[in-house]
Amino acid sequence: MKICGFTFVRNAVKFDYPVTASISSILSIVDEFIVSVGNCDDGTLRLIESIGSPKIKIFHSTWDESIKEGGGVLAVETDKALAYVPAHYDWAFYLQADEVVHEKDLDKIVAAAAKYTDDKKVEGLLFNYTHFYGTYDYFGDSRRWYKNEVRVLRNNGNIASFRDAQGFRTKRGKKLAVKKIDAGIYHYGWVRHPHNQLEKLNSFYMLWNGPEYKAPPIADEQEFDFFKDVDSLALFGGTHPAVMKERIAQKNWQVNFDVKRKRFSFKDKLLYRLEKLTGKRLFDYRSYRIV
Repeated sequence: MKICGFTFVRNAVKFDYPVTASISSILSIVDEFIVSVGNCDDGTLRLIESIGSPKIKIFHSTWDESIKEGGGVLAVETDKALAYVPAHYDWAFYLQADEVVHEKDLDKIVAAAAKYTDDKKVEGLLFNYTHFYGTYDYFGDSRRWYKNEVRVLRNNGNIASFRDAQGFRTKRGKKLAVKKIDAGIYHYGWVRHPHNQLEKLNSFYMLWNGPEYKAPPIADEQEFDFFKDVDSLALFGGTHPAVMKERIAQKNWQVNFDVKRKRFSFKDKLLYRLEKLTGKRLFDYRSYRIV
């Protein structure tokens, strides 16, 4: 059983992505790691090269700036990286540049991949998600944050990124048949200094809107209320992946959020309470089929 990791990245230095931690977090369980580096001049290529692993294979990509509606360019870049995964691998392990795997889950992932390698009906492995927000101490615990997503894919040439690259479908548009496993993805896309987060948001507005859309710039981080639209956060009581230790130690901003503050509609409040009582998320959107 062989696994190949893959990802795409652009402007990782400018927007402060934890991409080296992301890649490093699964290097021990993959035989190769494909990195598609987009056109940028902020030192992203040097950053990836600094990891210094012979397992990493770097390819270069030029992003199509005309594909901006719905984050479609992200799906295109994901598919480019996936296409570089050699055909002899059984599984392709996808991580976005802000996603990290905890070392406690590595053996579980390998065991699950080995278990289902010969079961061709299983097209992917489904992970739990923890979405950190603002700082490393808080995570989103409402329905706004997706609870699960597919990150290990059967390398059969029949799978493509879906919409804005959050998930995957078959190339005919069918939902993947997946097995849910007891392993998680730590998502740090909303954790960075307010200045860096402000820069990222101003840039990424354009990825989810049409080419004629002009994003209203947020000019000053002092005016940037990072928590203005947050409906619910909870304190994180676990441990972070070891590869994040140095990054977390370098955190140079302070956030204090009242986790008792909730901003729900009546319907969302009811569904939130039901989920906390039962552990089940009712009416949740799924781009996959659990088998």
